Amino acid sequence: MPKEFSRIDRIGDQIQRELAQMIQREVKDPRLGMVTVNAVKVSRDMGYADVYISLLTTDELDADSPVVKDSLAVLTKAAGFLRGQLGRAMKIRMIPHLRFHFDAQLGHSRRMDALIRKAVADLPAQDGDDADTSTNEPES
Repeated sequence: MPKEFSRIDRIGDQIQRELAQMIQREVKDPRLGMVTVNAVKVSRDMGYADVYISLLTTDELDADSPVVKDSLAVLTKAAGFLRGQLGRAMKIRMIPHLRFHFDAQLGHSRRMDALIRKAVADLPAQDGDDADTSTNEPES
């Protein structure tokens, strides 16, 4: 029997949807680039919500990058405003305090994808006979 979503998970999903829209529409700071809200983890007592974000840029970013630090500083400063807006948008009694974190998984996945592509490209070319046996068609 599959486990159903708990109330905390549903609240985290709703906070993620609401925050994504609010950050895009209502936070008007030029230091804040294109932010994606990847996940929201709400504590069991609903005291805190850890918001994991990533930035859409062409550069490889890590948590020590100045662009990331500026974006996190802007979001941390706007956390009270965003929490108030969440309180108006969501019909729950207690809105958790927001803590923003940089999610480096996108950079890791890009790096891994590049390594896999490089490894596949470096493989020696296989004979044509081996490529024909890899198809799923039955032999007659």
